[in-house]
Amino acid sequence: RPGYVAKVDTASLSVVAECVVGYQPDEMVVAGDRLYVANSGGYRAPDYDTRISVIDLETFTEVKKIDTGVGNLHRMKLDRYGNIWVSSRGDNDGNRSKTLVVDSRTDQIVDVLHLLPCSNMTRAGDSLYVHSSEWSSVEKKNTVAYAIVDVQSRKVVSRSFITDGSEKEIAAPYGLAINPSTHEIFVADAKDHITPGTLYCFTPDGRKKWSVTTGDIPAHIAFSKRKLQPVNQ
Repeated sequence: RPGYVAKVDTASLSVVAECVVGYQPDEMVVAGDRLYVANSGGYRAPDYDTRISVIDLETFTEVKKIDTGVGNLHRMKLDRYGNIWVSSRGDNDGNRSKTLVVDSRTDQIVDVLHLLPCSNMTRAGDSLYVHSSEWSSVEKKNTVAYAIVDVQSRKVVSRSFITDGSEKEIAAPYGLAINPSTHEIFVADAKDHITPGTLYCFTPDGRKKWSVTTGDIPAHIAFSKRKLQPVNQ
């Protein structure tokens, strides 16, 4: 059945509203007074969902769906110009990953980019950091790549944001984040997806600073201004 978005009151931790959207909703962004939801339909292959749900935050109802014509939608990031960057995973049948640019002021798709397969992305200023993992059923191997995209020109300005060669240590990049204060780059490595992963920290110019073992399949990263104490080993 279609999925839904739940609104949670953070004071009581109770669900106060639900809004039905598309199939297997994935990432979300807020632009103005609306919430945009990427529906993937990942469990309905090959009939993937191709729509972005638009929810009015005041009434918490879906006001429209934007049909992208591209299935298996995944990541979403809002830039400083009101554009929403939306990635599609594509599939294993020749439909490769694409990245869409949606103008949140008009809800129109203003660009469809074939920059590189987008597995994850995060934004810092006008730079969109992207990593990709693309499986080839012909070569029977996974190809990993990194890039920085300028959101104004919508062009790749660098084919790697790791500059010292240490990307060779990363088997399966999964999580990605930029520290808003220090501009350090963080990449989480899921390795073989069944054993503990590794979190890598890189300087803003892409040199490895440190790494630490995490739990299995590290995916998401948040930053806190509160000083934390290390866990006793």
